[in-house]
Amino acid sequence: MTNTIAATGSQSTPSQSADSQSTASRSEGAAPFEILHIGGPTVRLRYGNLTWLTDPTFDEPGDYPAGPITLHKLTGPAVSAAEIGTVDAVLLSHDQHPDNLDRSGREFLAGVERVLSTPDAAARMEGVQGLANWEEVRIGEVTVTGVPALHGPEGAEALSGVVTGFVLQGAGLPTVYVSGDNASVDLVTEIAARFDIDVAILFVGAANVDRFGDSDLTLNGRSAVKAAAALGNATIVPVHGEGWAHFSETLDYLTRNFGYAGRADQLVVPTPGVALSPAARI
Repeated sequence: MTNTIAATGSQSTPSQSADSQSTASRSEGAAPFEILHIGGPTVRLRYGNLTWLTDPTFDEPGDYPAGPITLHKLTGPAVSAAEIGTVDAVLLSHDQHPDNLDRSGREFLAGVERVLSTPDAAARMEGVQGLANWEEVRIGEVTVTGVPALHGPEGAEALSGVVTGFVLQGAGLPTVYVSGDNASVDLVTEIAARFDIDVAILFVGAANVDRFGDSDLTLNGRSAVKAAAALGNATIVPVHGEGWAHFSETLDYLTRNFGYAGRADQLVVPTPGVALSPAARI
């Protein structure tokens, strides 16, 4: 089997951001599938005749307090909230950090009918549905499963809080894994044992705010390669790897590590604002 991914066009205009669609799928006649990286952890997906958004972040660069730590945003979104268009559901990995849900993102949620996140987020935020690990929910023709994630080393929940990932499945559609802010290769391996993943959107960048010493809060260049190996021949789309000062590795470093491991063809680094359409697995 092979995986390929191609850009559907150049830098998205507002109309392209809201209306462009791809033709890729596992079989002819299946609903379109498209990935548009907005920036950071924010990705718009066209999947199963619905529009999805991960971790809404639309604030401009600046300093953002997060409890005892201040996060420094370096670049703004490639597409504004106003240009996104109608979103049917948001996949929110967690609500407690401003690099995953900022002020503009919270305002954006008010206009979305379905918001899926952690049970902790659901307890804090009105209108949010919490998914426990391996819990499923059906939205239209798509089954969404909450999957485990760990935002740091073992025991990180006490400081980082609970986070979640998601797996999307639909008839005639690729199975898509959205990792959320996860640093654990073991959890990726567990997820890969349960699902035949076609496309994995991995949050990378080796995020580190020195809460756990040299232990990173998200996948780094080495652990991302191990996660890719666990996922077999899935197409790897890395996001949330630049644009904030607390990322300790670059996407160039990530790309080199995939190349050294003989997995360069598995990795597709998206350009923010440019839509991508993964092709069918053969």
